Amino acid sequence: MQAISITTSSNKYEVSVGTGLRLNIGTFLTKQYSSILIVTDSTVAPLYLLDVKNGFENPDKVFETIVPAGEASKSQTVYFDLITKAIEFGLDRQSLIIALGGGMIGDLAGFVASTYMRGIDFIQVPTSILAHDSSVGGKVGINHPEGKNLIGSFYPPQAVIYDVEMLTTLPEQEKRSGYAEIVKHGLISDQAFFTSVIDTNIMSNLTDQLLTEHLVKGINVKATIVEQDEKESNVRKYLNLGHTLGHAIEAELGYGKITHGEAVAIGMLFALRVSESFYKISLPYDQLNEWLQTNDYPLQIEQLDQQSLLQRMKKDKKSTQQKVQMVLLRKIGEPTVEFVEDGFLVQQLDNFFSELVI
Repeated sequence: MQAISITTSSNKYEVSVGTGLRLNIGTFLTKQYSSILIVTDSTVAPLYLLDVKNGFENPDKVFETIVPAGEASKSQTVYFDLITKAIEFGLDRQSLIIALGGGMIGDLAGFVASTYMRGIDFIQVPTSILAHDSSVGGKVGINHPEGKNLIGSFYPPQAVIYDVEMLTTLPEQEKRSGYAEIVKHGLISDQAFFTSVIDTNIMSNLTDQLLTEHLVKGINVKATIVEQDEKESNVRKYLNLGHTLGHAIEAELGYGKITHGEAVAIGMLFALRVSESFYKISLPYDQLNEWLQTNDYPLQIEQLDQQSLLQRMKKDKKSTQQKVQMVLLRKIGEPTVEFVEDGFLVQQLDNFFSELVI
């Protein structure tokens, strides 16, 4: 097992990465809780819920609730239903919430924990590759029809327990989704990490050893940034590479039409193109594009209205005073944040979508 310690202004916690960790979750708890509520989804529950529940000495104090799988559950309706469940189960301020699932569950259950009785403890038990990113750093929240993650807070977990055995059951779409965030960590950190990722065919030659290596490297990249900037006032914005357009595409298509990571993959390609034009440089656009095609990322999305995308990008959390702010790259490992003018952005969107094979 590998343990990565994360220390921020509001909390200190460990990310534990290993095999079989789901079977003894109770040993990772640092204090006694009056009750525990496991929040999971309809895909994960039949696979791992019983394993996690059996890892506690007092199962009568362990409750469960299952929400429909998919990004559509990150809504105000499901959030309110979970608050109601917590009240019905008698959770108090000494209770714990466990987020057992991918990024959607981590965001949703974490937001419930952050607001129930003004905040109770929660831990993340990620079951997806994508969640190596979302489970670390303390961002929790739900979506609004007008934009992704517009309702939320910064609320760090007490622990992140990452059992890589649970990743063996992931469908190909979820592998793609998760690896988009790993690619992102490579692009904003160093050439060697990026090269290692794009040299990997995740559909055919991804070994458990290589996956664990990439996950740990990605977590370390995020941990280093989060420790410097917990509340996203400066360098933490770099973690949003590809997300400005990615979030807009998710909202425009309708949440769940493509995965978060698949949308971010398209957003990263766009960010590279904008960076090249903005800074008059050359970046590995072609290498990334080829890797995405090799691994069957859905780049052939329907033509989207550029003005509508622009308006959604203006609602992104980084944007200020109705000006789009994007994470760009001067080179691999050197991210920046720039305001991008509307006219330039629309032209870039038009050129970019005409490049993609529709």
